[in-house]
Amino acid sequence: MAAESHETPGLFDVIQRREAASMPLAERMRPRDFDEFVGQEDVMGPGRPLRRAIETDQLTSVIFWGPPGSGKTTLAYLIARHTRGQFVSFSAVTSGVQELRAVIRSAEQRRTLEGKRTILFVDEIHRFNKAQQDAFLPHVERGTVVLVGATTENPSFEIISPLLSRSLVVVLNPLSEQALGTLLDRALHDVERGLGAWKVRLSDEARHRLIAYGNGDARAMLTALEFVVTQLAPTLSNERVIDQTLLNTALGQYTLRYDKTGEEHYNVISAYIKSLRDSDPNGALYWLARMLKGGEDPKFIARRMVIFASEDIGNADPMALVVATAVAQAVQFVGLPEAQITLAHGTTYLASRPKDNASYVGWLEALRDVDTYGNLGVPLHLRNAVTPLMTALGYGEGYRYVHEDPRAATEQRHLPDPLHGRQYYRPQSQEKR
Repeated sequence: MAAESHETPGLFDVIQRREAASMPLAERMRPRDFDEFVGQEDVMGPGRPLRRAIETDQLTSVIFWGPPGSGKTTLAYLIARHTRGQFVSFSAVTSGVQELRAVIRSAEQRRTLEGKRTILFVDEIHRFNKAQQDAFLPHVERGTVVLVGATTENPSFEIISPLLSRSLVVVLNPLSEQALGTLLDRALHDVERGLGAWKVRLSDEARHRLIAYGNGDARAMLTALEFVVTQLAPTLSNERVIDQTLLNTALGQYTLRYDKTGEEHYNVISAYIKSLRDSDPNGALYWLARMLKGGEDPKFIARRMVIFASEDIGNADPMALVVATAVAQAVQFVGLPEAQITLAHGTTYLASRPKDNASYVGWLEALRDVDTYGNLGVPLHLRNAVTPLMTALGYGEGYRYVHEDPRAATEQRHLPDPLHGRQYYRPQSQEKR
């Protein structure tokens, strides 16, 4: 009887399987153990400290920071599987401080009565404001809960410093093409959880297109795969054949990951400016394309070009400022999509010109001296004597008019005495440009 009971699925098993079958493919294919977890080997590879801490149930509070689909939630579920504490999932999107207090009360009781700790997983933790994040602090400090946070935003900006200092921040990177390819093949061949029973055949071009569509995000790639497969009629041999043409028709234009207000915004514009500075028009054009494709405001890019023209090119080519300003005006006059051509024109010009930041450096040094020395008096010979009293006090006395005395340009002092000899502007030699 026991053997028959084991072989025949019970009602609960049937319900579980039906529920699993109705889940999205990305959820069904979520790794169940560390061997299935791919793409973050630097963090979770065999023998890595974080993995050992999870496997030995010695985890302390941790915040996973990474882009969508990089494995943050999956790591939280692996923690739930490999630790003996009570795992409680909590969403910053749908829950607030009141719900948190209820979780903390239960955690305190569990710790007192059972000697069992609580692992609190907070998804989208950056959505809590600073005051709400403060509510975690005393309970993390006392060890009432082990906090596991997940965020797509830079914790330095979005998580309060006291909470950061009590947590390990683990950075997860976008999944590589190799990792996405492994997950894609697994989903295609897994009969139990994946699409193995659907007999899907992908052309090499379509496989590459799906991986590119994922753009480092496993969830996006698997969701796209499931959509295409389930909408495709089988062939006479009961196969579903997917080529690039069919995939392009089904998916259309894919959207690059780019947050116009978040960290990726700053990362990409930084890469763009540094490519310009290093006189690499190829790199600059690529990052320009990334920004425009991601929906960046072209006026923002044009403003940065104007700044760059003075900051990094300066008098090595004064026309750079003229060109950049013209680009900024053209962008407002023409608008997208044609303004992309003008931005590319300006980008290649700025990247190709000689560089000299002497004006910018000199300006910063002059500012520092103003902050250091305060309101130093203007030398008397540089002052205008507009009244008889000023003349009597020596205003303008000894001033040499350079058009009448060319040597005055070099011999006459133009700085206050404490700053005599300062040289703020040191243009680079032509050879260095």
